[in-house]
Amino acid sequence: MVLMLYLCLEQIDVISVLGTDEHGTTTETKAIEEGITPKQVCEKYFKIHKKIYDWFESSFDCFGRTSSKENYEITKDIFKKLNENGFIKKNILKQAYCPKCKKFLADRFVEGICPKCGYKDARGDQCENCGALLNATELIDSRCKICGTKPIVKESEHLFIDLPKLAPMLEKWIKKQSVKGKWSQNAKTMTEAWLRDGLKLRCITRDLKWGISVPYPGFEKKVFYSWFDAPIGYIGITRECRKDWKDWWFGKDVKLVQFMGKDNIPFHTVMFPASLIGTKDDYVLLDRISSNEYINYEGGQFSKSRNLGVFGDSAMKTGIPADVWRYYIMVNRPEKSDTDFSWDDFQSKINNELVANLGNFINRTISFINQFYNSEIPKANPDKRDEKLIKEINDEIKKTTELLDDIQLKDALKNIMHISKLGNQYFQETEPWKAIKENKEKAETCLVICANIAKDLAIMIKPYMPETSSKIFKQLNINERKWDDLGKLSIEKYHKINKAEPLFKKLEDDELKKFKKEFGGRKMEEKTNEDNKDIFAKLDLKVAKIVSVEDHPDADKLLVMKINLGNEERQIVAGIKKHYSKEELDGRNLIVVKNLKPVVLRGKESNGMLLAAMEEKDGEENVKLLSAKNSSPGDDVFIDGIEKQPKKHLGYNEFREAEMRTDANGHVLYKGKPLKTKKEEIIVEGIKENAIVR
Repeated sequence: MVLMLYLCLEQIDVISVLGTDEHGTTTETKAIEEGITPKQVCEKYFKIHKKIYDWFESSFDCFGRTSSKENYEITKDIFKKLNENGFIKKNILKQAYCPKCKKFLADRFVEGICPKCGYKDARGDQCENCGALLNATELIDSRCKICGTKPIVKESEHLFIDLPKLAPMLEKWIKKQSVKGKWSQNAKTMTEAWLRDGLKLRCITRDLKWGISVPYPGFEKKVFYSWFDAPIGYIGITRECRKDWKDWWFGKDVKLVQFMGKDNIPFHTVMFPASLIGTKDDYVLLDRISSNEYINYEGGQFSKSRNLGVFGDSAMKTGIPADVWRYYIMVNRPEKSDTDFSWDDFQSKINNELVANLGNFINRTISFINQFYNSEIPKANPDKRDEKLIKEINDEIKKTTELLDDIQLKDALKNIMHISKLGNQYFQETEPWKAIKENKEKAETCLVICANIAKDLAIMIKPYMPETSSKIFKQLNINERKWDDLGKLSIEKYHKINKAEPLFKKLEDDELKKFKKEFGGRKMEEKTNEDNKDIFAKLDLKVAKIVSVEDHPDADKLLVMKINLGNEERQIVAGIKKHYSKEELDGRNLIVVKNLKPVVLRGKESNGMLLAAMEEKDGEENVKLLSAKNSSPGDDVFIDGIEKQPKKHLGYNEFREAEMRTDANGHVLYKGKPLKTKKEEIIVEGIKENAIVR
């Protein structure tokens, strides 16, 4: 929506297309849960989605559904042409089958114990608890979601799109378009990985009842896999909403820009283009893709079922305006890396950026004109200082335009807020409340420039906060203006403005506390209990014996070690090659943070972390490993008086909160007490007092 509204302000012909993906396992599962038909599920949730989008002022030119008659027709047409052109093959697929229900089960219809984390209700496609991607056959004690019977594995014949045959045309297009279209880095990386690994036959049918039936002899009782018909839905929805749909999907000067999360990248950079290329119908193909990383919730995953996070329907009930949510989502947009929704950060951005910066500048400008100039815009006579500001503002407007053209939406928004900050600084430094008595012309010029900056801000925030933009234009009492009016002192002198009204209100601490509790779910309760624990109690420290040491094949400073923890062996990667030889390490007893989150370092997984004391010595870093010579692998490392309740996975920043240091005798202390096993106190040799332990 942001890009579309910006292009409208630039007076470029553009349409936005969005729809509900209504086929597949998710819909059938929901229908079973609610005791209604899949069609009724789609009708119900289409209305809910539309209500949410309308509330967020996300009014799309074409908002439709993949279950529409138009999408059925276009999907079947594309399939028939792929088949006629030799790009469809038959093949056998092994699937879970429920002998009691007498039906094949899609992955989400299979539940069981996650083999990664032990979660009892993991789905056959992904574990909601730990996020691991799974196959239904990997689950322990798997069961049919419908009746609870243990499924068996059975073969079924399906239709596949022949990507290897399409590969030469597809790869040629990707190589050119990914550069020309400035695809997001994650889109390039993921697409290149698919090509590098070799394109394979991809199944496009499923043994389900709800979906688009397959127009192929012997396959009429199967439906198309939702990933096949869902992207085609963009075309079907355009046809559903517009008579000129062919002008857009077959036009010579049309550019297709798509926005999505990174998990959908290959379906839009490989699968969808392959389907269109295979028709030989000269469809418009993807020009540019803007793909996000993930946005997390308070350090974890959003989960509707666990009441963890704020979703569209619940945001509507908070009393917080849609524009505030839109601002936070866009300024926190995970364009290049994962970001995190944090209630504390949400409050900070509302109070410090929207209220204290943008809202304050607009309000003080309009209020001053209301109070001292009878709500009339005075005349301006800019001096060199004023001209310098005007140039600076115009330079920032140009930069914002370039960022939006490059679809760097977050940075563009931050730049707009910087312009507001410049306006605030100018107002503060000019001090019109003094100048009106001492230098009337200076005060008048300041107010004219600030009123026009307010006008410029109203134009530029329109794509991000449309309602706020309209409020500013209303207070200025001018018609909404286009992008080409930016940077101009275009509000005429003596123009009568309206009364100032606050644009935003602060989010108070008591409200914040209420929202944290309301949207925290089970995790927030757990987090409260966690917060009350001593940080050291969350650590799982163990004695480990080094079994083997090897050089890292792709890193000069890293060593790859196998360690024995008593009842298991693990691999750890550590950057200590500069400080220890392999011979010094082999067979040594060390201390390991067992529950540190696993990380991949230059292609090698590290499952834990060695503890070492660090100090600066003769201008260089001196690193010495902690040791427990008389203890056994797997022995617990603890502090007297602190009951250990280790977290399952501990982040590195959490670990750092447990500040440990050495004493004069080489003991490692936490809050003045020594680390120990049942057999000995932990020591570190060759290090001075008060060295930090990490």
